[in-house]
Amino acid sequence: MSAFERFAVVRVPFPFTDRQAQKRRPALVLSQPGFQQACGHVLLAMITSARQSAWPLDWPIEDLQAGGLPQPCVVRLKLFTLDERMVLGSLGALAPADRTAMAGQLAKLLPPAP
Repeated sequence: MSAFERFAVVRVPFPFTDRQAQKRRPALVLSQPGFQQACGHVLLAMITSARQSAWPLDWPIEDLQAGGLPQPCVVRLKLFTLDERMVLGSLGALAPADRTAMAGQLAKLLPPAP
């Protein structure tokens, strides 16, 4: 499988531990292609339409069409890695303004070490 570009929106199975209850959900690729090629895993963040809950640093995606998303969603910085073979396909990618915003959120989550 070829590597995904950073900020691609992909579809993955949730949850990963119970095959009987899997649902396909969007997720945001955070890792660079070189990382993916080296280890066969992708670093991802959740994308959710959950309106009843909030998580620190949630970011509403402005350009839903670019991301291939049918309804309002936020990137939720609940991070996880997934074997690239489990990625079910690509939906789109964040638009430039959303990429810039997400890079800012990631910098808040993981600021450079002093």
